[in-house]
Amino acid sequence: MRTIKFVLIFSLFLITGSGCRSQTTEHGFSGESAYQYVQAQLDFGARIPGSSALLATSHYIQNTLTQNTWQVETQDFRFRDVPLSNIIAKKGEGEKIILIGAHYDTRALADQESDIHLQSTAVPGANDGASGSAVLLELSRVLDPPAGTQVWLVFFDGEDQGHINDWGWSVGSDYFVHQLTEKPTKAVIIDMIGDKDLNIYQEKNSTSTLVTEIWMSAKELGYEAQLIPEYKYAMIDDHLPFINQGIDTALLIDFDYPYWHTTHDTIEHVSPTSLQVIGDVLIHWILTQ
Repeated sequence: MRTIKFVLIFSLFLITGSGCRSQTTEHGFSGESAYQYVQAQLDFGARIPGSSALLATSHYIQNTLTQNTWQVETQDFRFRDVPLSNIIAKKGEGEKIILIGAHYDTRALADQESDIHLQSTAVPGANDGASGSAVLLELSRVLDPPAGTQVWLVFFDGEDQGHINDWGWSVGSDYFVHQLTEKPTKAVIIDMIGDKDLNIYQEKNSTSTLVTEIWMSAKELGYEAQLIPEYKYAMIDDHLPFINQGIDTALLIDFDYPYWHTTHDTIEHVSPTSLQVIGDVLIHWILTQ
């Protein structure tokens, strides 16, 4: 992910403005469980498109989704002669389609490292890659779609290689939207949502009505300190291909993450509490649609 040029460049309780919330809420989403999904992805190594580590991660994601009784398919294609694969999981019935998406690849070069000798190193991707995918996997464990609604959980390949070997950003999501035969009613993309110091601002390219809905869910749950009702960044991320196809889409991202595209994007900088916040908000929002 990248900002557009003018802005480019284990606890038991979750403290909220209204008190404490258990790490496992009444709907069953567990920040601790999601955290384990982060670690499982990191155990495969750097998940660079076309690599054996990403292929192993893909199989792990597919197996987990299948075990959680979702219908799973892959969308295999090639970009610049590199094999890529989006993973699509579906559950529920009805004309209303809610899509929750995240990328599961990690950046091949840590180009934001201050040490030039580390800039050729792959990014571990604990927050930037694994955190969003982990929340989707935990959603697959606990979420039952509302009546009349399909939920799609989509894991995008090839999001994070922009400006490397002439790649653009969001390759997988761009391919995905151009293959759609039926459009989602609404889509939410999550990226870099595991930071211990979680500060998610409203994103300027997102559909404003959808942003309002999601931030209202956060307010009702007492999460205004984590989902801040102010606009700050305009991002290039997996939401833009959806926006460009006229699909109402919102991006949830904490771009104030000091380890972005560095070798320090590691598990100790990810918090089960932050994963819990995002899971709670998404489930609350989905169930009120």
